[in-house]
Amino acid sequence: MAEVAAPVTREEVAAYRLTRHHLVRRAPSDAVVAVVESMAGAQAQLLSAAQISLSVRIADLTVPDVDAALAKRLVVKAGCMRRTLYLVPADRVAVFVRGTARRAEKEVRWALGKGVPRRAVEAAIDAALGALDEPRTRAEIAERACRTLGARPRLVHGGGWGSRGKVAAVPVGALTYPVVDLLHLAAARGVVCHGAPRDGEPTFVRADAWVPGFEDVAPEDAETRLLRRYLEAFGPATAADFAVWTGVTVREARETWARAEGELVPVEVEGAEASMLRAGIDELSRARVERPHVRLLPYFDSYLLGHADRRHLVSDEHRGQVSRAQGWIAPVVLVDGGVLGVWRHTRRRGRLAVDVTPFGPLGRRVVDGVHAEAEELRRFLGAEELQVTIGEPGRT
Repeated sequence: MAEVAAPVTREEVAAYRLTRHHLVRRAPSDAVVAVVESMAGAQAQLLSAAQISLSVRIADLTVPDVDAALAKRLVVKAGCMRRTLYLVPADRVAVFVRGTARRAEKEVRWALGKGVPRRAVEAAIDAALGALDEPRTRAEIAERACRTLGARPRLVHGGGWGSRGKVAAVPVGALTYPVVDLLHLAAARGVVCHGAPRDGEPTFVRADAWVPGFEDVAPEDAETRLLRRYLEAFGPATAADFAVWTGVTVREARETWARAEGELVPVEVEGAEASMLRAGIDELSRARVERPHVRLLPYFDSYLLGHADRRHLVSDEHRGQVSRAQGWIAPVVLVDGGVLGVWRHTRRRGRLAVDVTPFGPLGRRVVDGVHAEAEELRRFLGAEELQVTIGEPGRT
């Protein structure tokens, strides 16, 4: 007999997720790794945004603290969920990369569908992984991979987000892969992460050659472990939510979901059914937030990316101000787990300016919370002065 879904309120769910993301109470300054794991990775397409997202969750954090965690290889930057860069715990990098490798397998199938022989695809992947025995730049990877393949490196337009420059690329059968795309393909077979940047340019390296005591994980095990991390951070949720978060198909997400079924318990969130880890149900029932609870989340904050339907975060009316063109997720004013506005910051000559656009009137206590969080941002960024402006509702 199926379990009866336990009823829970949206307020309880919000309090649970805020707690799991360390957005209720900031963690100690030495907890960078623990916080990155609790939030199931910090989205790091913009490293500066990832740094701010950690400062929102960790007391007295500094930019050098984050840099030190990367330099000591306690956390690493890796392409994983949705082929996007995240900061993840170094000793769990295989879980995040292998756990989302079905997306890379899709890239392999796409190449085969374009007529590239399987042996050519596998040879290119092997050549790419073979070049990553130490941190190397895109050009170095292309040169070494092409040497192995007996091909000549190419230059193609690419770089992302409107870049018109040319980037190093590798021919694979009749196709040409920019190095970053080739590394996405290689994620079907190996675990790759970023090494230390060199002269402002990113480097890439196999995790087994970079992470001390690297522990690999079989893909199926990695998927199940990643689902646990996801539900600890974003539960209650559905398989469709997990699919959106990881970038795999709903069918693939359901397969992973089914393997963990014995660990899950159904809940009903005001009429909508979802699941969470059985081990977390007591924490959910105890979760509380003193209201109003205000945080200023930066671009692409992980808290905003965990669900297919985000109406629990932002209304349809204001969704376009948060989810913008080309996948940009705006910085938001988070109050009691919901989005009540957007904000931006600029720095000039030691002054930090924080401009807030609320979606409606903000009460005095919320405004006080905005000022307090802006002051924390000023401290983290090392600015000498702070100016906070709260504009008219709805005007961007």
